Amino acid sequence: MIQKLLDKHYGDYLGFIRRAMIKDQIQSRGVKDPRVLAAMEKVCRHCFVTEDMVSRAYEDYPLPIAAGQTISQPYIVALMSELLGLQGGERVLEVGTGSGYQTAVLAELAAEVYTVEILPELARGAAERLAKLGCRNINFKTGDGAAGWADKAPYDAILATCAAPEVPPELLKQLKAGGRLVIPVGGKDSQDLLLITKTASGPERKTICAVRFVPMTGGG
Repeated sequence: MIQKLLDKHYGDYLGFIRRAMIKDQIQSRGVKDPRVLAAMEKVCRHCFVTEDMVSRAYEDYPLPIAAGQTISQPYIVALMSELLGLQGGERVLEVGTGSGYQTAVLAELAAEVYTVEILPELARGAAERLAKLGCRNINFKTGDGAAGWADKAPYDAILATCAAPEVPPELLKQLKAGGRLVIPVGGKDSQDLLLITKTASGPERKTICAVRFVPMTGGG
């Protein structure tokens, strides 16, 4: 009984600091989409970090996960999700499953998520974690994310959680007309988050902000 009470108290505490994270880190920086904010409140970031990082799960920066990778800063997850402009019926491709945190947020916002991870260790861990959390609209593939997932294309939106030196042409090819691609582009020390909209006259690029992501390790 005492352990159950302690577990409930800790769960309530994590819920409180998650709501504080949304107000102080995300809304205060201009993210307004109510669907994104609701998804960020529902998805427990502490479920996607290592046990020794649970107490730091809602802090305002990336955290290390397995295989030398990171789980993104909460604000960046919310910002990138908002930039996709999802309404709920879309098919979304994610490049870089990682811990599965961004994947879970996308699963709250879209009808179907297709996620590609090049590192088998991360792919397996994320699939198991998301299954335990009850996510049913996610499809997993282990492979080179720069090549996308061609046989499931086209996609309404594509989001990359790793930085490419330039935009992989296969990702643009697999994007529907009018679709949006959100991707960090640049080298190790200098990257820009880009929003690319596929129009009839070609891709339109908009630079959102400077970012720092782990590099894309495939053909990007």
